[in-house]
Amino acid sequence: MAAEERNSEEEKERTRELELEKLRTLLENHDAEGLHAFVADENAIDFAQQVDELSDEEIEKLTPMLTDEELGSVMEQSEEEEQTRIAKTLDNDRILNGFATMQKDDIVDMLGEMPIGRRKELINAMKADDRQIITNLLQYPGDSAGGLMTTEYIALREDRTVGQGLSKIEEIGPKTEVIETIFIVDPRRRLIGWCDLRDILSSPKDTMLRDIMHDDVISVQPETDQEETAKLVSRYDLKALPVVSATNQILGIITVDDIIDVIVEEYDEDMMQMAGVSSEESLETTLWQSVRLRLPWLLVNLATAFLASFTVRAFEGTIEKVVALSSIMTIVSGMGGNAGSQTTSILIRALSQNKLHFKDCIRPLFKEVLLAVINGAACGIVTAIVVYFMYGNVFLGIIVIMSMIGNLLVAGICGFLIPVILSQLHLDPAVSSSIFLTTATDVLGFFIFLGLATLFLPYLV
Repeated sequence: MAAEERNSEEEKERTRELELEKLRTLLENHDAEGLHAFVADENAIDFAQQVDELSDEEIEKLTPMLTDEELGSVMEQSEEEEQTRIAKTLDNDRILNGFATMQKDDIVDMLGEMPIGRRKELINAMKADDRQIITNLLQYPGDSAGGLMTTEYIALREDRTVGQGLSKIEEIGPKTEVIETIFIVDPRRRLIGWCDLRDILSSPKDTMLRDIMHDDVISVQPETDQEETAKLVSRYDLKALPVVSATNQILGIITVDDIIDVIVEEYDEDMMQMAGVSSEESLETTLWQSVRLRLPWLLVNLATAFLASFTVRAFEGTIEKVVALSSIMTIVSGMGGNAGSQTTSILIRALSQNKLHFKDCIRPLFKEVLLAVINGAACGIVTAIVVYFMYGNVFLGIIVIMSMIGNLLVAGICGFLIPVILSQLHLDPAVSSSIFLTTATDVLGFFIFLGLATLFLPYLV
């Protein structure tokens, strides 16, 4: 099975290389007709990824050969860095022609990455209606609901019939991003409900929209954080999430494709922050920027490492008398760190999905305590057997079992409580949990093990 998957991946990679070579040949020969046929056969995201592989000189050859629709598609699907490279090869008129085929929220994302001067030039050159929409969207932070929303949606008044609604959908449907969900508003454009397109199509044409709408509307305000927005879409299985003003007037909608991007972005950010790396850093980051982003975390970890070192130093006399302790104590602290990471990972996921609240912590915490005792005893017994055959001392094995249980107990409790407490303090548990957990398992792990060794010292020498 693994061999088949590997062969399949190799085949896909060969196909990608052949397609990229074909694209480069078309550019070299200035074959516009062949290029249009090539783009038509490719999925939009796949073509954007191929453009990503091109050099700046090749992109400069490509953009004049693309139609406005093809240009808009590749700009819409490209990453920020590629959008910037493409924009550098175009004048303002050509960019605006490409914008005309793009969704408003994608235009805002691209404008947000441009130098302020050029951004203003492009906005000023837009039609008045488009300029107003784009300006309104740009005022919201990129990681907020307002920054994610698109203004291309369908909202019908409650006092319209199904027949009137269908006529309106037929008129504006081609210009909107989502037509499966139709939002219903009152005469003052306040959001009061929604209809599935299927409900409208299956209802008599003289039926009033207010009679078939659902009034259980889930909405957010433009200032809502993107992570909270993604949780709502996931929790309620929404196709589109409306964004409303303080007076409940609909401002725009957030679509599922944007939510998927948010989920991927938040996951990548959390994974990097758990490792003490900023989400701002990439392979292209300069040396000094990487130093600035990484060094503070390393210094924090260094400070916690000194705490563990001071704990070991307090028991130097015991270690000098029983040298075997120095080779065993790292096993105990390491197992505590691993066990704590397991608990922390589960807690961070539960907290991110709103599946755990502070008042509900007692029962799962009690489970973690019992789990720590069982796992600590099992790992301790296995370690004790190996230690006995290495050093032939039963009491050393007893110390290992007791300290393993103790440290895994510390790991379970700390691994549970640290994310919960950080969450209650409105801090991101994915960022800071690992530092506090490592400090607890190292310092207390060494203290428990070496403290027990000191008590049992007469039986060890």
